[in-house]
Amino acid sequence: MEHLEPIIKTIALTMGVAWASGINLYAAILVLGILGSTGNIILPQELMILTDPLIVTAAGVMYAVEFFADKIPGVDNGWDAIHTFIRIPLGALLAAAAVGEMSPSVAIAAALVGGGMTASTHAAKSGARILINTSPEPITNWITSLGEDAAVVVGLWTALHYPLLFVGFLVAFILLLAWLLPRIWKGVMKILSMLINLFRPKQEIRQNNKQSKQ
Repeated sequence: MEHLEPIIKTIALTMGVAWASGINLYAAILVLGILGSTGNIILPQELMILTDPLIVTAAGVMYAVEFFADKIPGVDNGWDAIHTFIRIPLGALLAAAAVGEMSPSVAIAAALVGGGMTASTHAAKSGARILINTSPEPITNWITSLGEDAAVVVGLWTALHYPLLFVGFLVAFILLLAWLLPRIWKGVMKILSMLINLFRPKQEIRQNNKQSKQ
């Protein structure tokens, strides 16, 4: 079992940063940067750049911006849409760096799998937010956002200190995601269809209704 420990630790860190990046990229970088710079964890050499004060400060500022943007219904959806092009590539990059000093093929494989994990987590977060925002009250949105922030911190802490436990959690999460994503997609498409019908000209709707009756 001992010879498997380094492999489990690498998998936990690689998938941990990818998973967390899909939820809140800036919080993930901030946690890794602070823990690494304070000596609470030993990061792979390729991730030591995250301990640079400039990167920690930038991540902190962007996390503060996202903290408020993520709690305003509608604004959070726009924020998530923009960050589709930020979270996924950087999540893949962090996953590749997390494998440490290994062959380029291992790093590329980690980037591919890590990018897929980041994309899946991001899709689940973004889709769930669209469904949650159909509720007029903002409290659910606030609770969800705070829960996501807490999940990133706790998840990364677990991945770094209890890698085997995190790998078990990750397997359960992937199974849940496989069941959840189609249902989220179906709900999102239903909402989009309702919005399209809402803004379509009434005359066009009447003509479509007549055609459907005929």
